[in-house]
Amino acid sequence: MNIIRVNRLYLGIFLCSLFLSGCTLGPPSGVVPVSGFDLSRYLGQWHEIARLDHSFERGMTDVSARYRLREDNSVEVINRGYETANGRWREAVGTARLIGEPTRGSLKVSFFGPFYGGYHIAALDPDYRWSLVIGPDTGYAWILARDKTLPPGIREQLVQQAAAAGIDPKAWIWVEHGNDKELPFSPR
Repeated sequence: MNIIRVNRLYLGIFLCSLFLSGCTLGPPSGVVPVSGFDLSRYLGQWHEIARLDHSFERGMTDVSARYRLREDNSVEVINRGYETANGRWREAVGTARLIGEPTRGSLKVSFFGPFYGGYHIAALDPDYRWSLVIGPDTGYAWILARDKTLPPGIREQLVQQAAAAGIDPKAWIWVEHGNDKELPFSPR
C-alpha cells in the first residue's frame, strides 16, 4: 500500500506541476504579443543585450541564443553564455512551440521536459533586428538583438515599453559582449 500511496503522491505532484506550468503560458497582464509575426524571420542567432536577474544566467556574459526550425515544426532553442567565475561556456538546449495564432509573437519554451513557460515578443523591429521578450510574468524579460549592441535610443524605447508593462527600468542587467574566446554554434 505504501508504494501505491507514494506513486499517487508523485502522480499528483506531476499533474499539479503540469497544470501550473500550463497556467504560465499566456502573457502577463499588460503585455500584448506582436501581431504579424513570422517565425521563419525570427529564426537564427540573437544576442542578449539586457535581462532581468535570474539564477540560470547569473554572472554570465556573451549570452546568445539560436533558434532553428525542426522537422516537427517545433523550434530548437540553444542558449549559450560565458561563466566569468569559472572561465567556461555553458549551454542549454530546449524546445519552443507557437501558442495560438501562428502570426502572434507568443511561444512556449521548455528546457525541462514537459514543463513550458511563456515567451512573449512584446516589441519587434520591422526588420527583425531587435526584440523585447517578456516571460510568463514580468520577472522574466530580455532585450535581444542580431548585433551585440543597440543604439541608445532603441534601448531606451524598449526599457520604457517594458516599464509600461510593470518592469522596473533600473532592474535591467546590461550584458557584456566581447569575449575573444567566443565559440560558434556547432551544427546539430
